[in-house]
Amino acid sequence: MPRLAACLLGACLAFSAAAQQPLALRHVHGLAYSADGTKLIVPSHDGLAVFERGHWSREPGPPHDYMGFSAGNGNFYASGHPAPGSGIANPFGLIRSRDGGRTWQSLGLQGESDFHLLAASGRARAVYVWNEELSSRMQRPGLHYTLDDGRAWRRVQAAGLEGEPRALAVHSDAPALVAVATPRGIFESVDSGSTFNRVAGAQGTAVFYDLDGKHLWYGVFDGEARLARARLRAGPMAWVQLPRLENDAVAYIAQNPASRSGYAIATFRRSIYVSADAGRSWSQIAERGTAR
Repeated sequence: MPRLAACLLGACLAFSAAAQQPLALRHVHGLAYSADGTKLIVPSHDGLAVFERGHWSREPGPPHDYMGFSAGNGNFYASGHPAPGSGIANPFGLIRSRDGGRTWQSLGLQGESDFHLLAASGRARAVYVWNEELSSRMQRPGLHYTLDDGRAWRRVQAAGLEGEPRALAVHSDAPALVAVATPRGIFESVDSGSTFNRVAGAQGTAVFYDLDGKHLWYGVFDGEARLARARLRAGPMAWVQLPRLENDAVAYIAQNPASRSGYAIATFRRSIYVSADAGRSWSQIAERGTAR
């Protein structure tokens, strides 16, 4: 358990490529499918890595250092640090791409904010962030959200939330539904984060709202990695069979919007798996830092 806790606190996952060598995992800060479902996108410290038709490649676009990343409404939202020589203020605040990461538009807070936890609603315009530093638009740390692409932000109390947030998710169609994973469990809010109720008590590692609008997926660690799919508002839960994960846990979950039985998970120890049958079986496409 101490080894995993250290991994959860200190590990992040990303891709870098050396000449004549396959992509190698260093840090990963998110997981998302393209809007057409053909690409699995992995944001990293040096741009976006892409798994498409059984092969890994680099997505054309600036090699930014993406720290927070989320897909929503056909767009990508991100935070982090600009690529060297880009001329963009560091950190770059909140940015949005409407073309799969090739180009990005600033939504504010350039030179002020670097959001490591960021979640965008799939079809609504809501973006939630966990803010650790004060800025011109956020006068206190904590959970904030915007409904107008960053022009106005609202801070919420997050009453009932226990522990330091490690993962954040927002419902695709109902932006008032928010989930957070912390070392104290999985927590769910139905009022835009004003109050939270505990869904699971084990150490939380990942959260994701299913595109069916009815289920919350979450990862926990209670001596071993587990993945659950539960009805919203603390409804019935079923465990999803995971591949064998030794001293590891699920860090990110993504669903294919074009084929909703398709899912992907990334672990803290830099392994990535995909499923075409809603988690009944998994295929490994990256193993502990080595892309397959």
